[in-house]
Amino acid sequence: MEKQDHHEMEVFQLGCHSHIKLLTVNREHLVTHIRNTQCLVDNLLKNDYFSAEDSEIVCACPTQPDKVRKLLDLVQSKGEEASEFFLYVLQRLEDAYVDLRPWLSEIAFSPSQLIQSKTIVNTDPVSRYTQKLRHQLGCDSKFVLCYAQKEELLLEDTYVDALMELVGFNNESLGSLGSLACLLDHSSGVLNEHGETVFVFGDAGVGKSMLLQRLQSLWATGRLAAGVKFFFHFRCRMFCCFKESEALCLQDLLFKHFCYPEQDPEEVFAFLLRFPHTALFTFDGLDELHSDFDLSREPDVCCPWEPAHPLVLLANLLSGRLLKGASKLLTARTGLEIPRQLLRKKVLLRGFSPSHLRAYARRMFPERAAQRRLLEQLEANPNLCSLCAVPLFCWIIFRCFQHFHAALDGSSQLQLPDRAVTLTDVFLLVTEVHLNRTQPSSLVQRNTRSPAETLRAGWATLRALGRVAHLGTARSLFVFGQEEVQASELQDGDLQLGFLRALPELGPEGGQQSYEFFHLTLQAFFTAFFLVADDKVGTKELLRFFREWAPPGEAAGTSCYPAFLSFQCLGGGSQAGPEPFRNKDHFQFTNLFLCGLLAKARQKLLRQLVPKATLRRKRKALWTHLFASLRSYLKSLPRVQSGGFNQVHAMPTFLWMLRCIYETQSQKVGRLAAKGISADYLKLAFCNACSADCSALSFVLHHFRRRLALDLDNNNLNDYGVRELQPCFSRLTVIRLSVNQITDTGVKVLSEELTKYKIVKYLGLYNNQITDVGARYVAQILEECKGLTHLKLGKNQITSEGGKYLALAVKNSTSIADIGMWGNQIGDEGAKAFAEALKDHTSLTNLSLASNSISTEGGKSLAQALQQNTTLTIFWLTQNELNDEAAEYFAEMLKVNQTLKHLWLIHNKITAKGTAQLAEALRNNTAITEICLNGNLIHPEEAKVFENEKRIICS
Repeated sequence: MEKQDHHEMEVFQLGCHSHIKLLTVNREHLVTHIRNTQCLVDNLLKNDYFSAEDSEIVCACPTQPDKVRKLLDLVQSKGEEASEFFLYVLQRLEDAYVDLRPWLSEIAFSPSQLIQSKTIVNTDPVSRYTQKLRHQLGCDSKFVLCYAQKEELLLEDTYVDALMELVGFNNESLGSLGSLACLLDHSSGVLNEHGETVFVFGDAGVGKSMLLQRLQSLWATGRLAAGVKFFFHFRCRMFCCFKESEALCLQDLLFKHFCYPEQDPEEVFAFLLRFPHTALFTFDGLDELHSDFDLSREPDVCCPWEPAHPLVLLANLLSGRLLKGASKLLTARTGLEIPRQLLRKKVLLRGFSPSHLRAYARRMFPERAAQRRLLEQLEANPNLCSLCAVPLFCWIIFRCFQHFHAALDGSSQLQLPDRAVTLTDVFLLVTEVHLNRTQPSSLVQRNTRSPAETLRAGWATLRALGRVAHLGTARSLFVFGQEEVQASELQDGDLQLGFLRALPELGPEGGQQSYEFFHLTLQAFFTAFFLVADDKVGTKELLRFFREWAPPGEAAGTSCYPAFLSFQCLGGGSQAGPEPFRNKDHFQFTNLFLCGLLAKARQKLLRQLVPKATLRRKRKALWTHLFASLRSYLKSLPRVQSGGFNQVHAMPTFLWMLRCIYETQSQKVGRLAAKGISADYLKLAFCNACSADCSALSFVLHHFRRRLALDLDNNNLNDYGVRELQPCFSRLTVIRLSVNQITDTGVKVLSEELTKYKIVKYLGLYNNQITDVGARYVAQILEECKGLTHLKLGKNQITSEGGKYLALAVKNSTSIADIGMWGNQIGDEGAKAFAEALKDHTSLTNLSLASNSISTEGGKSLAQALQQNTTLTIFWLTQNELNDEAAEYFAEMLKVNQTLKHLWLIHNKITAKGTAQLAEALRNNTAITEICLNGNLIHPEEAKVFENEKRIICS
């Protein structure tokens, strides 16, 4: 039958151009695959090919195949033009007639100009639903929710991309991600071809929710992923709102709890099941999913029509048991991991770089003069500037600047404390700004209330907000219903301040309104405010959340976050413990703000609200506990004796403690903390430290009286962080700042500081953003710091110009022993400069010029220089462009040089000829232990010739 149909189709294509006959020949094929007759009828009616009576005749048929047959009969009876238009509708409305796409391509149907001029209306349920989704997501994502009362900002006017970095399973960097569209690109950064989830993680406030809002906006306006027809956005915390007894099927979860189709929901759902790859799911804030629901007892759900608890549906969507092939994008805070089998990509959201910050300033301050004043103020206050690396805090600070700029007609700068500005200062400022905005405004009279007067006037509001925040934090609750709001005595006006925002009502019938704080950090701030200001809070309750921290003495590498959804369906198995979803950031931020609010500098402000004796009692209890906790924690950290150092590897908990100490702004606390650090090598690599943490680190370490080694590799410090470390540089002999987005500006700070004290021995700046300008600053450090022995500058942006500066500094140094320049672009000119430095050098033992675009000329110079060198033992020239001619010169060198032990020429252009010359030279050289030639132009058969020379490694 199929062969006959195909033959008849060929007959039509070769000689018969009748559209009526085409419909006749393929009648049963069309009857089988046309599932939507209404869309065809609608278009035939609109273009006057059908009458109302024709439409009624089709609709009166009892079954779908009967409707299609009657429709074909009527269309063919109308003539060639109607039949051609019928085919044109099938061709244009691809979603409605997806099963006919291969057939339409095979017959190569091409409509006439007349038919193409006709108007097509798309009444297909799937297309209508896609349009509805675009409209809903477009409306939902158009405005940015903000703190200010009755104020909405257009997303298009305020959104700026943050730094996105592709990472591996163990969070090792795989390069930056250029745009949001790359999140859904299947050609780069794929860790697991079978995984379906793109996992985006980052710190609180770094912009994960904003990123999803931007994705929604792009899709709604047709600027993202043309193949995505369904976009379902869920916030993970909504799954906590379902009762344990509730059960939904997947269709109800998608339609009743997100967006309901206006017509034929069964047909829309059937399309989704047939083509799951056309759907994109985004799940925001997995770390906010807090539930006691035990999913390990629940069976897997593979059937989309089977009712189950919504959490079970979520788990099976993520595992691919439901709608396998659909794309999923999941966000969570740093520290939460998901099983590898689920991952397709892993993306670290880092926040704003200096360039992003400037772009954001241009968005928020369109006037150039205002931009300049803002950036100058941030430059003058590195503490605020470092906070701006986190987009949420950047927005808070910029809004405060905008408020004071408008209030003072731009005639004065924002008034900030003389001391360092802490996170508590910023949130107090936010509170003051918004309490003041509720006051009646006047064109002729400015608000002159002091901060204390403002807080006193808003005391009832602050107390109510603190009460509801404390209630939620104590229970790890982030969404509040009417009962919690009423119990806290919050008034309607308090709800309009912008600290709390209303959530969409769940379910098709709606329900009681629920609320959440704009951000977790705000809830933590008001919790701390309640603990300080409420006279009924005793010392035990005051310190409660400190006990929620990871206990001292945890094994190294233990995270303060739980494992990802510990469901059997995700491969994790059942785990003991009552709360598998619990996170601790809200506790840690509460402790942070508690230290800030009880700091001495804020006592004058808080005495307007809290009795002096109460503040004194709470301060004493907090300091006693903080000292004891810090001492216990530092003693518990394991020590390692390595390289002559007593090394301690601190964990992120240590950074939280430093942040708390910094919030106190107490030099006494800082001195006591420094005294407790008995090690002389402090390792904080891979701790997700940001530039603001450098402020806290410096606050303690500048009290350290001995010399110290500091490892901050693989964090997010940038130039602001380097600047914040200035008070420490008089103590540091080892400084490791690799993979930290440091530019020439940060290197300039290093040069200015390190050349003052001249004690640095090890400087690590691998994989940053240093150019030839920065290379000149590094050369100055090398020239003036006579004790510098190790310098790591690989994977930066240094060319031959910077290479020459560095080589000259190396030549003049009598202490340098190890230079790492892998992954730059110094070329032959730079190589010649290093060759000049190698001649008769007295201290250099290790040198890497790998991956530096060095060809034969540069290689010849280096080989000739080594004939006069008696110190170098390890030389890496991997991944360059050295050929047999260069190999000949290295062979000549080996006949003379009896010091070099390791020569790496991996991945160059050396053939068996060059290898033979090197092998021949080894007859006169007993010192060298290996010449590595893997990845060169040597065939396996040729490599066998050198098997007896064990020092030649080429396979």
